[in-house]
Amino acid sequence: MEKLSSWRLAEGDAIAPGRHAIERIGGGRRYEAYLVWDDDLHALAVAKLVRPDQVGDGAALAILRSEAEALDRLDHPHLVRGFDAVPSGDRPHLLLELVEGPRLSTLSRRYGIVAEQLLPLALCVCSALHYMHRRGFVHLDVKPRNVIMAGTPRLIDLSLARTAAEAAEISTPTGTDSYMAPEQCDPGRPRGRIGPPADIWGIGVTLYEALAARLPWEGPEQRFPQLDRDPLPLTRDDAELPPGVAAMIESCLERRPEDRPAAAEVAAAIEPVVDGLPAPRIGRFRPGPGWRREPDAAVAG
Repeated sequence: MEKLSSWRLAEGDAIAPGRHAIERIGGGRRYEAYLVWDDDLHALAVAKLVRPDQVGDGAALAILRSEAEALDRLDHPHLVRGFDAVPSGDRPHLLLELVEGPRLSTLSRRYGIVAEQLLPLALCVCSALHYMHRRGFVHLDVKPRNVIMAGTPRLIDLSLARTAAEAAEISTPTGTDSYMAPEQCDPGRPRGRIGPPADIWGIGVTLYEALAARLPWEGPEQRFPQLDRDPLPLTRDDAELPPGVAAMIESCLERRPEDRPAAAEVAAAIEPVVDGLPAPRIGRFRPGPGWRREPDAAVAG
């Protein structure tokens, strides 16, 4: 296994003026994340740092700048927020909102998840994707690991997010293999350009896997089975779902991008089921007719 470089920051080490590490909390190939205290926020946050051996890598810095731009232009209750970007210098990094809660991937793997938990969460993710698509962005990495089941659920990690125009020009496989739409696996072929429907594929695989505890394909192991295998249908053995919801999840996995529903259509199919669930609910796609703000409701800063 490749040994990744690390800043090995100890508690109290400065990342930037007024921004100090508390502990390392994760990371990937190009970046590592630290829980930090930020004096300006006067709160805990997350610093996503470019790894030491990647600081001179143009691609790593370009991805960081791209993510910073997306965070700066997008602001939604179910998207992780960005507070600052330091794209150059000794320790290039982003300062991100600390979202406390389990990842959907962790919860599903350890305990399993039932439709009553998953479908309200799906509305939150659809809400975030609808917002992104309306503003001309695509996420390109929707998967269980990038969904945090916090009090207000969040779709996180905009490192691959692009404008729709930029996404349409992608020429190499981009995303996480098991959750990539066919057009992401094989860009440039006559499968359709990469755009918002790629995110719909990602939410389809995410919901399918969480409910069925398996990916939608079976057969010999290969990198991209989604290119030539049809997804297995969801059955009652997988989840007790109303037929309309199962059909909507399966429609997200249509091979042709133009045959997939929009995020708002996925939400519209799920919402009546969520309306019938016992309270409390963790989110809605839109307020119902009787919705009103409580006059003394607390608003997070």
